[in-house]
Order: sequence, then C-alpha cells, then structure tokens
Amino acid sequence: MSQAVRVRFAPSPTGPLHIGGVRTALFNYLFAKKNKGTFILRIEDTDQTRYVSGAENYIEDALSWLNIPYDEGPNKPGKVGPYRQSERSGHYKAHIKQLLETGWAYYAFDSPESLGVLRKSAEEAGETFMYNAQNRMSLENSLALTTEQTQSLIAQGTPYVVRFKSPQGRSVMCKDLIRGTVTVDSSVLDDKILFKSDGMPTYHLANVVDDHLMEITHVIRGEEWLPSLALHVLLYKAFGWEAPEFAHLPLILKPSGKGKLSKRDGVLGGFPVFPLQWQQQDAVLDGYREQGYMPEAVINLLAMLGWNSGTEQEVFSLSELILNFSLDRVQKSGAKFDPNKALWFQNHYFQKQSDAVVIEAYMKWLEANHKDTAQLDLARIVPMVKQRASFIKDLWEASDFFFEAPTQYDQAGVKRAVKENTAAIISELSVTLADQPWVSAGVLSEFVKNWCAIKEVGVGTVMMPLRLFLVGAMKGPDVFDIMFVLGKMESLERIDRALNVFRNAE
Repeated sequence: MSQAVRVRFAPSPTGPLHIGGVRTALFNYLFAKKNKGTFILRIEDTDQTRYVSGAENYIEDALSWLNIPYDEGPNKPGKVGPYRQSERSGHYKAHIKQLLETGWAYYAFDSPESLGVLRKSAEEAGETFMYNAQNRMSLENSLALTTEQTQSLIAQGTPYVVRFKSPQGRSVMCKDLIRGTVTVDSSVLDDKILFKSDGMPTYHLANVVDDHLMEITHVIRGEEWLPSLALHVLLYKAFGWEAPEFAHLPLILKPSGKGKLSKRDGVLGGFPVFPLQWQQQDAVLDGYREQGYMPEAVINLLAMLGWNSGTEQEVFSLSELILNFSLDRVQKSGAKFDPNKALWFQNHYFQKQSDAVVIEAYMKWLEANHKDTAQLDLARIVPMVKQRASFIKDLWEASDFFFEAPTQYDQAGVKRAVKENTAAIISELSVTLADQPWVSAGVLSEFVKNWCAIKEVGVGTVMMPLRLFLVGAMKGPDVFDIMFVLGKMESLERIDRALNVFRNAE
C-alpha cells in the first residue's frame, strides 16, 4: 500500500457498545496494526436527541479493557481533530454550502406533516414513498421554487433540510473488499437528507466529510451500512474526492433462529452481548467483564466471528491475530454467535494463567465476599481446583469446603459411602490418625492404605466416607490433599462431627 493506512471506529454514544460494534473496532485495529497504520476513534454524536450520558466513557472503557487502544481520538488528539462530530460543525456547514453551490444538493422546505400525508397515500397504494427525481419538482424545494422564493423562505426562518440530488441514469460502481463489486442504478436512490433542520448534519454527510478530512484510507464497518454505500460513493464524486476502500463486515447472528444478535437474545439466553455492564432505567445488563470473562477470551471469540486464518487454529493471542489478519479471509455470510464457544475460549485462557495470578484474583474475590482465609494456604488450594474452573467465581464452588465445614451431607453420597459398619471403621481410623504426624499428603495416603491392608478393609470403604465427612459431598481433589490442607485438628473435628450425625441417625 503506497498510502499509510488510516482506519477509524466511529460509534454513536446512544447506549452500551454491542459486541458487534466491538468486533468492528477489533477488525479495524487488527487491520491498522497489520499494516503499521493508525487506528482512530471518532464519536459520531450529531444526533443529539439520541445522545446518552455516559455512553462515550463506556466506549473508551470497553476498548481499554479489551486492550485495543486507539492512536488518535477524543483523549489522544492528533492532527485531524476534534474527534467528536458535535465539535466539527464548521466543517459540515462549509461542505454543505459547496454541494449547494455545485448543484449536488438543494433546500427542501416540506413539512413533516405534508410528507406524512404522501407516505400514507403511497402505503395505501401498496407503494413506498421516495423523495427523488420522480417527484422532487412537485414538492416544496429550491429545485421547484425560484431563487427569490427560496431566499424568502430562508429569510423568514422557515424550517428546511438540505437533500442530496441523486443523479438519474447513472451506474454507480461500488467496490467492496469483502463482497466484490456491486453496480447500483442511481435512479433507485432517494434524495437523502444531508443537513437537518436543527443545523446538524446527518450521518451520511458527516461520515463522508470526516473520513476525507481525517485521511481515512479504509472504511471497515458493519453490513448494515451497505445500502448507504452508493450514496457515499456519489458524495465522494460530488466533492471531487477519491473515495477510501470499503469493507462491510458480516452480521453477528442469533445463536438460533434468524436475524442479528440482539440484547433480548442475551437476556433470554443468559449470556452477555455487551463488553461491560450497563445500567439503564429498567435493568442492569451484565457485561463480559462483570461475568468474569478475560479480555483475551472475548477478543479471540470476536475475531472468529466472521474471520478465519485458513487453518485449523482457533486460539490466537492479540499479536498472532495482528500477524494473521487480512480482509480477504473475512466471510460474506453472517456469523452465528455461540455462547458455548465463548465459554470454551474463557476456559482455555483461564487455565493458561499462572497459579500466582489466579491466587491473587481469588484472594480478592474471597475478601469481597467476606470469606475468612486466615487459616488456609491458597497456594496449595488453587492448584488443586483450578482445572475445574473457568471463572474465578467457579473456584468457590470447587473449594468452598476448605473454608466452611459441612453442616449437611449429600444424600446420594450418603447412600454410596455410609454402610452399616462405616461409623465403627472410620472411628477406629480417626483414633489412629490422631497419633500420627501429618508430614505430607503422601505420608497420610501411605499410612491409611497400609492401615486398610492390615485391617483387611477395602480402601474404597474408607476413602468414600472420609471424603463425604470432610467435604459434605462426593467432590473435590484427592482426599489426602484435602486432609493435609485442612490440618489434623480441623480434619479430625469434621470426621468426629459426621460420626455423631450418623450415629444419631441409626
């Protein structure tokens, strides 16, 4: 590429950032870094009626958590700022004036009520109303009015919008790096509004003007913008600018059924569709971060939604993604979201963490949940149970018995482990264990197995009730590892407590 690559992620601060938007940011970031280019964050906040307080900070926090930082943006000024569209109004006014002067745009004074009547009439006739060359000369706009009439309406303060004058009879060639070339007949295009009556530009004008002024070389965005591509190509022609290259990413689809992944799908399916938690008036929507997902897992999940390396490899670090990413490996068809795949990636990255990192995180979780860790050695506990976990919170379910002695015993375990002579056997073993030094789990294991051999008792006859009495259920790591971590006093107290329970039950 002869020109330095510059891409942008341009979300609107109208609510939480959907993971579809996060994937768009990720693909832009990967493409920029692969080509040693620049990744820009631009906040598209021209629609002030839909602006949501806190949404911009949410976008920044999400990108930061996922470790896909931008090179230029609201809090990293570069040479082409400002990076909020609400602060760039001067650019849009100058460029809309240029389009008006060159005949590519015109003033339209039609009221919402009059257009509403026309739309209703078209609907009743089974048609769709379009404001274009077929009817523009019969509507209230500067093409149908004289210059004097137009200037008079403006001087009177009559509300107006500025529309693009779609040309007739042209074949608009639209090139897409993912989908190939599509040719659109300009006659089927309507005259889109470029400038609203509130003095703010629409997405179409602001998007094209900013991409040009920010020297964007590649526009990588979602498939939902494909219908606007012909208009944008025409806008570049109208300004006399060279258009960037376009790439429209496939939709992220529901896990089952048809349609794109929505917030409702996440609520019904019990999985997040947002990177971070979002609080709205009627609900708190969990994010991947709050559910305990690691950012590496979310990045890997999103990268594989619509892209593949052409190999069997599925697990990629961020640096590997940058090395392998290319737009020609992005698929055209929608990518089905799989919550189970998200869990699979999470488990992989959770297990890759060092024990020291997991221990530190688990300590914080225990403290936050008011669990007493003073008498326990997490350095011994975590390696025993880590393989059974995908999240920090899973460690509690796998190790709660270390922290809290059982107060009841799983009935299925009781049925398997407690027989008529169990209390007598375990009671005798407990007395013997009290006289033994607890040097290590291995020494305990060897002692108990030798004791079983001498007493001609099956090892399972002893091991199952020991586990049940210590844990409360038939779960957990090796029994002797549990005993050694709990220590002699705690282990024997638990055994004695269980013996009393089962003796009283006889």
